[in-house]
Amino acid sequence: MNQLNHLSDFFIAIDKDPRISITHIGIYAALLQYWSAHHFENPICVFSYEIMKIAKISASATYHKSIRDLSSYGYIRYEPSYKRNRGSKVYFNNRINGINEI
Repeated sequence: MNQLNHLSDFFIAIDKDPRISITHIGIYAALLQYWSAHHFENPICVFSYEIMKIAKISASATYHKSIRDLSSYGYIRYEPSYKRNRGSKVYFNNRINGINEI
């Protein structure tokens, strides 16, 4: 249920945000799926190829731009690892643009 609440809050928050594209939505949904599969640990440790596969994104530049955007817009907190053998950290915010987590 936690995953559904975050997705609902995300869609409410992006309703008036013209910066968000379908790619952002796909990556956010893929991150939620990955988060769910990893028992809602916060943060999750992700590798770009794992999220790209779930989101059906083939270009790593598109992935990296979109995940950095989501972080800078405040939807997630992204901490890149810059190391091939260590995943990047993604934190899900308790609040998305003023919307409380249920």
